[in-house]
Amino acid sequence: MDAPPVVAVINSTEDIVDMLRIALEHAGLTVVSALTREIREGHTDLERFIQQHDPRVILYDVAPPYAPNWNLFQHIAHIPVMAGRQFIITSTNARQVERLAGPQQHVYEIIGTPYDLDQIVQATREALKVRPSR
Repeated sequence: MDAPPVVAVINSTEDIVDMLRIALEHAGLTVVSALTREIREGHTDLERFIQQHDPRVILYDVAPPYAPNWNLFQHIAHIPVMAGRQFIITSTNARQVERLAGPQQHVYEIIGTPYDLDQIVQATREALKVRPSR
């Protein structure tokens, strides 16, 4: 039996990370997580984290202030170890993030908050169907 796919949750709020973890694990997925501030402050070596866990889908929250969090996402998305991974972006201002994102190939879906956890699980399952192009 194959191991369940790994999904990474990167968010600024521990409670949201826990909520997403429970929903995704209930759906049979393996979840790893990191807090946005830990990445920004250098407490989490994101490249090592990705190499160690090898998530196929990354749920990333663009929280206010949008510009710095979008810039962090841009940095993260362009790290070579991220190639072929699908990103699902969540945000309280999905329209603003859609304007910032434009037609980017590595963003699988942008979901506005508040969201239904089933919506996140379904989007994650769909993103997992995309074959990695590494």
